[in-house]
Amino acid sequence: MSGTSADGVDVALVQITGHGLDMTATLLHHHARSYEPSLRQRIFALRGEGKVSLAGLAHVGREISLAYAMAVNDALREAKLQASDLAAIAAHGQTLFHEPPDTIQWFDPALVAAEVGCRVVSDFRRADCAAGGQGAPLVPFADYILFQHPTKNRVLLNIGGIANLTFIPAGASIDQVIAFDTGPGNCVLDHLMRQSGSPVGFDRGGELSLRGSLNFAVAFVSTEDVYFFSKPPKSTDGPAMIRLYENAVKEVGASLSLEDALATACHATARAIGQSFNLLPCLPDEVIVSGGGTLNPRLMEELRHVMVFPKNPPESPKSVLVKTLDDLGIISAAKEALAFALLGAATLDGLPSNVPSATGARRAVVLGSITPSS
Repeated sequence: MSGTSADGVDVALVQITGHGLDMTATLLHHHARSYEPSLRQRIFALRGEGKVSLAGLAHVGREISLAYAMAVNDALREAKLQASDLAAIAAHGQTLFHEPPDTIQWFDPALVAAEVGCRVVSDFRRADCAAGGQGAPLVPFADYILFQHPTKNRVLLNIGGIANLTFIPAGASIDQVIAFDTGPGNCVLDHLMRQSGSPVGFDRGGELSLRGSLNFAVAFVSTEDVYFFSKPPKSTDGPAMIRLYENAVKEVGASLSLEDALATACHATARAIGQSFNLLPCLPDEVIVSGGGTLNPRLMEELRHVMVFPKNPPESPKSVLVKTLDDLGIISAAKEALAFALLGAATLDGLPSNVPSATGARRAVVLGSITPSS
């Protein structure tokens, strides 16, 4: 998996038994490989400007695919496994554009199959889009398999470049699952860091965010777009959320230091997530958070602050328990790669793995294309 933060590739080596909704998954090993800074810059330039030469597009696709192949080979070497031990590589590809029904996850599965020596399942979104869906979010299938609970209403919240949630009611069937993108995750924070000239391109450990003071007016205006109040199914992308933030800064007429801008972006992300809970049929008993956002203490502090909801009477508000996936003994950074392993397994079995209640598709469909090893 490489998300909209475009910081690199996460590899999860996963042992799967069973079929369909009866699958069980065991994470054997997790490996992360960063993109080269030049590749990351090209990806963001392409996503931001929306323009590239055909030669440039082909070159970026090759570099992304080689990064995937090297990440998989590194993971196999660390785990003392061979390509022949794998049933397949399930690879999402790098999102370059997402405006349903149009979507681009750029990736060359044949190159990865050749470099690793294993068949590849890829291009997961298009079949859902062809069935009238948003092509996102796709992880609810895996969330349901991994985290359904007989007595607890759960929200699985992933804070990557974009934040998305999966709501699984207690004892629910999969067609009762609700999932959608809540809005920005780390995309605005990373954008601010790139603009600052930071060599790493993100606020490591939330160090700068913690030093800043939030501008509530900017955070408020940036999360008042109609998207945040629209009922699901819905999905969004990083450039759209960055524009909303930048427009809010201009509208308010704010002059923010980098630290204050980052603190404000943390609050805006948490505020958008909190507002999204109004779109659920009831409040969850617990929120389980994963993704890079869990590594930013300021963002997690803002999130816990908005997870207190008024009740009737208002003097007895409900506080929703916030956990991280690491609290459950699962490596947070591996979660979405783990999810795509389950999606890939379903594809190999010829079973549908989109969740129409989440994506808005007219029907359940088999996702992904299979490229044989060469």
